[in-house]
Amino acid sequence: MKLPVSFLCAAAAAVLSFSAQAQSAKPDLAKGAAAYGNVCVACHAADGNSSTPANPKLAGQHPEYLIKQLQEYKSGKRANAIMQGFASTLSDDDMRNIAYWLASQTPKDGASTDKELVKLGERIYRGGIADRQISACAGCHSPNGAGIPSQYPRLSGQHAEYTETQLRHFRDGTRGNNAQMKGVAAKMNDREIKAVADYIAGLR
Repeated sequence: MKLPVSFLCAAAAAVLSFSAQAQSAKPDLAKGAAAYGNVCVACHAADGNSSTPANPKLAGQHPEYLIKQLQEYKSGKRANAIMQGFASTLSDDDMRNIAYWLASQTPKDGASTDKELVKLGERIYRGGIADRQISACAGCHSPNGAGIPSQYPRLSGQHAEYTETQLRHFRDGTRGNNAQMKGVAAKMNDREIKAVADYIAGLR
């Protein structure tokens, strides 16, 4: 039986409307807090301000970025056996609720530790390295490390150890879920990576 065009158009419109409603559904922060407490709290602390240098601070992070990372852990696009195990238990709604709850938490300041090294880190973060075509980090992550919502993550105050590890993973291909960052890190040496990570820790 051939359905009339008007019926097909109406059906398509209904599907699009449902999709738009699903995407614009408000996150449930109470459910996000509960899910976070069940799955994430042991590694990232009760308020998302991890005290373990190897585990990132998540409080105040842009929710769109967190959702993307959780989805890519779940799919395996971002390789991490521990995080894939946790993310695989979360539904899309769980991820959205957790991400928006974390975004509502107040991030705690960090601190740089090496006064000499941090000077190099500041130069790279603010101005890049022109002769090697390394872009300034501030161009995407903003001068104070606040990032750009839905595009680039907030970095300010992040543990230097975690940032350094991620830059190394981008460089060696262990982390392959961002071609732009992979290209930047590929041109940086160990000292430069360490310097940028230490500078970011003290941003606020």
